[in-house]
Amino acid sequence: MNVKSRHHLRADEIDAIEEAVAANLGVELDADTFEKVEFEDSDWDVVLVDGDPFVLYVDDEPFLTVEGLNAYPPTDHVVTVDSGAISFVSDGADVMRPGITEADDGIAAGDLVAINEESHGKFLAVGRAKASGDEMVGDSGKVVESIHHVGDDLFEFSV
Repeated sequence: MNVKSRHHLRADEIDAIEEAVAANLGVELDADTFEKVEFEDSDWDVVLVDGDPFVLYVDDEPFLTVEGLNAYPPTDHVVTVDSGAISFVSDGADVMRPGITEADDGIAAGDLVAINEESHGKFLAVGRAKASGDEMVGDSGKVVESIHHVGDDLFEFSV
């Protein structure tokens, strides 16, 4: 991913990011600088938080990247998967009901969610819920569509 441009965000843009992340994930970003990065060869919209790619936009909605989730662990909109699902989720697969051990009841279908693994609490992916949190645990069906995951181009990006 080649950087096309970088520019600092205005105060109102920073406020919008901080408010969205706090409302969706229960996380307060503590940072001095926010820079938007545009790439020559990618459609990702990314914001560097103190120089690290911690925020991405999904359909104009700010959300933390996998790296951002691990730096600022969220309390809301979290879906936890078992050890059997880790390799699939880390490779970008959508999340299936049998792999889910727990899901935040506050999740509604269509919400962005943070996917973590139960053993170490590390975040593996960002996805879009296809079901509400109270309907995610079960025997069959795809319930989270993967958007960004460990090992993808955005995860591997460094400034």
